[in-house]
Amino acid sequence: MTPYLSLRRGLGQRALLACAVALAVAGCSIPAKLHHPAIRDDVPLAGLDVGQRAGWPDAEWWRQYNDPQLDQLIAMAMKDSPDLAQARSRIESAEQSARAASAESGLNVSGSAQVERQRLSETGLIPPKFLGFTWYNQGDLGIQAQYDFDWWGKKRNTIEAAIDQAHAAEAQHSAAALALQTTVADTYLGWLADEARIDIAKQAVQTQEQLVRIAELRVHQGVDRPDTLQSAQAQLSATRQMLVAIESSARIRQAALASLVGVAPANLPTLQPRSLPAVTSGLPDKVGVDLIARRPDIAASRWQVESALRQTDVARAQFYPDISISAMAGLSSLELDKFFEPGNRVFALTPALHLPIFTGGLLQANYGVSKAQLDAAVAQYDSTVLNAARDVATQSLTAQQLDDRRKEQAREIAADQQLLTSAQSRAHRGVSDIRETLGAKAQLLQQQDNDVNLHAQALSTDISLIKALGGGYRAATPDQVSTDQSPTSPTNLSGDAPNERH
Repeated sequence: MTPYLSLRRGLGQRALLACAVALAVAGCSIPAKLHHPAIRDDVPLAGLDVGQRAGWPDAEWWRQYNDPQLDQLIAMAMKDSPDLAQARSRIESAEQSARAASAESGLNVSGSAQVERQRLSETGLIPPKFLGFTWYNQGDLGIQAQYDFDWWGKKRNTIEAAIDQAHAAEAQHSAAALALQTTVADTYLGWLADEARIDIAKQAVQTQEQLVRIAELRVHQGVDRPDTLQSAQAQLSATRQMLVAIESSARIRQAALASLVGVAPANLPTLQPRSLPAVTSGLPDKVGVDLIARRPDIAASRWQVESALRQTDVARAQFYPDISISAMAGLSSLELDKFFEPGNRVFALTPALHLPIFTGGLLQANYGVSKAQLDAAVAQYDSTVLNAARDVATQSLTAQQLDDRRKEQAREIAADQQLLTSAQSRAHRGVSDIRETLGAKAQLLQQQDNDVNLHAQALSTDISLIKALGGGYRAATPDQVSTDQSPTSPTNLSGDAPNERH
């Protein structure tokens, strides 16, 4: 049970003493204030030798590929994405929660006015015959004010926790935007690679068709066995099958792009095949230290920790008494024609003290829940940091591996090109027939297809690495935000908040 002690002017010493004793008893079970939990301030990436790249990704990192078609697709996706709309709604909801918490603190003033017409009961407590009337009017006009003294920081910490949640929502919005941007870029560059491979596959089909025609003539003339023709036809079917698979992949990617930008496939902008852009590799300098502020998911987890810590302060403040003061001033009269006469003035002043003496362990349970939620937020933050380290390491090592493979692939293409040149020279001199030239060309086309495939993988890995590096996001720390803006001002949570992309 929770007694409610109302202190008015003129309280005797006994009442004050009773309140002091109750406060002392309540204070015996107040838990100690929690310090800020120890969290990671860097990402474990020491010893990762993958070279360096020139700086961190820019906010509009996709422009490094110098492709207007990609710029247009990402602009369309960012304009009408339902995922981003949902993320923005979470920001607005968190901001409104902060405003609501702020509105509940401090001085609350309200006014009231009413006129009542009432008939008295003939057999009531005071019969009308003693009063001289059966019907009467009652008019009341007043203004009420109440102020809660937030000496223990309960309301202040509630506001700050709501603001921290708004910052977390902003970071989550940036994470959603980055995920959408990287998906669009990866799908589009994959489509460019498919288009390049289609051209190569068509040349390979033409080459195999020539080999089949030569085999048909040689078998018809009895120079070669029928197995030669069957082998050539099987190779042609395999090449055609590869062409069909690549063309289907290109159509699927176009449909995916249409879905990502929010239009029907028929309304997707006309895309022209282009050369695949160059790929860079390596990591920025001091990546282990700076990645904490570059990843929106880490920033969101950090703000969740801050909010959870504020909630433990709120739960702890529940152990302390609530002290408030309310005042009322107005007019009240049974005679409406004399309503505004000075004699009808009414006043009241009510100091109040609410002591949580007997709560049945409820406050301890609430505090335990808030502490458990803080521990969970810290564990989630540490897990997010470790996942970021694994993500960066995996993508950077994969990028380095693909770079080495592409170098070897370039050497193999150069060797096959030399073989084709030699075969063409021998065929021109009449030393060999055209089958050797066609075979060398088919082998070169196969290696060129492998090269495009490796190039596409390198681009996809580069996009994944950009995402792992935060894609141009830059977050301010909670300490910086509390310095730069008032923590109790929800109006500071606009789109230009310090932890937004810039």
